[in-house]
Amino acid sequence: MTDRASGLMDGSGTAHWAPGDHILWRYRENAGDRFHICRPVTVVQDTAELLAVWMAPGTECVKPVLADGTPVHVEPLDTRYTKPRTVRRDRWFGTGVLKLARPDEAWSVWLFWEPGWRFKNWYVNLEEPRVRWAGGIDSEDHFLDICVYPDRTWQWRDEDEFAQAQQAGLMDAAQAESVRRAGRDAVDVIRSWGAPFSDGWQHWRPDPEWSIPLLPDDWDRTPARVPS
Repeated sequence: MTDRASGLMDGSGTAHWAPGDHILWRYRENAGDRFHICRPVTVVQDTAELLAVWMAPGTECVKPVLADGTPVHVEPLDTRYTKPRTVRRDRWFGTGVLKLARPDEAWSVWLFWEPGWRFKNWYVNLEEPRVRWAGGIDSEDHFLDICVYPDRTWQWRDEDEFAQAQQAGLMDAAQAESVRRAGRDAVDVIRSWGAPFSDGWQHWRPDPEWSIPLLPDDWDRTPARVPS
């Protein structure tokens, strides 16, 4: 796992990774400080305008589960965010995911394909603007999402989880309104078919020589920040 920036600097002094570098894409638990999601990814592009990374099929990741091992999505919604949790190592099965993130935006855009590289959809994941560190980026998921289809139609996703998270005290009214505002901003980009939807990323393919990044033992380490 690459645990450093590649030494490439832009005009603002931000360090960038090189294509092919391995980094970690992590999420903190909501209303907490621990990391509960970690996904090793390969850098596709990293510039002042965009970070693009590839999560390959079979990648070993960390995900949250209930303390008794029950998958989170299986637990009924009314107790999903109140029962004790732990984390578990698992693998990302199915097709890979291309993740695109622009600095300071409170969302990232993920691209999904069906087997055979038939493009399925874009997925707007509302989240804290990402913080860069030497080994990757950190954020916090905000529950609410938007699915965008090849015909440019779109729909809100996980509104029930967004409401339940507020009821469980994981998000106060001010933060919830900030998330809704970010969602509306993302919808404006979708309606105008701005970047990254208009950039043709659905035609991108990974380098066949790339190896699958490894999940390090210290995946949850406290990061040393880098300029951003």
